[in-house]
Amino acid sequence: MSEHLLMDKNYIVAASRPWYAGITERLSKKHPGSFFLATTPDELLQLDLAALSPQYIFVPHWSWIIPESVWKNYDTVIFHMTDLPFGRGGSPLQNLIDQGVKNTMISALKCEKALDAGAIYLKAPLSLEGTAEEIFSRSVPIIEEMILQICTLSPKPVEQIGEPVYFQRRKPENSNLIAVNSLEKAYDYIRMLDAPGYPPAFIEHGAFRIEFSQATLNDNQLTANVTVTLKDEWHDL
Repeated sequence: MSEHLLMDKNYIVAASRPWYAGITERLSKKHPGSFFLATTPDELLQLDLAALSPQYIFVPHWSWIIPESVWKNYDTVIFHMTDLPFGRGGSPLQNLIDQGVKNTMISALKCEKALDAGAIYLKAPLSLEGTAEEIFSRSVPIIEEMILQICTLSPKPVEQIGEPVYFQRRKPENSNLIAVNSLEKAYDYIRMLDAPGYPPAFIEHGAFRIEFSQATLNDNQLTANVTVTLKDEWHDL
């Protein structure tokens, strides 16, 4: 396809997390065409989709249901942090780490009504070392490269193969360390929730709520930053 034809194409990136700041500018420097960013459902719906007629809508990290009016009319590509069909469902990063998984795949899939059941455009590997914020930040250039491949090659998505394994979305109370019985598990709980917008790992003692971040594990000793608040001042994120 000629660059002149590519220049006429529009693309939308729907991403709600801070580590995606600047993604459309970076993509625009590497691929002809126009990239538009939406960080909230209102911003997505405020874009004149009919006028833009986007070639693709890319959804790397989104906390809301994508309207049927969007994915039925425009090729909408979701990026899910599991090797689908393993790990359909919510909180993929936290569920993977909780299961002891060290490396995963980012699956780029076609959005459809059934959750995470769409055909796969492509996959790319991702290490699960470090804090949640570090992992999410590490995934950004990988997802950018996947977006560029899809924009350039327009691959035909292939139906998922295998028996699906489902994850349940984790709730803030699942961050309680009371059920954890090893330093390794405590370390994983702290790091897998250590990112802006996620309820941190915690324990409660008397009137206090004790939250943990920036954990390290060395020589059978776990160290972490600690924040202490009164329980009745805490609320769900």
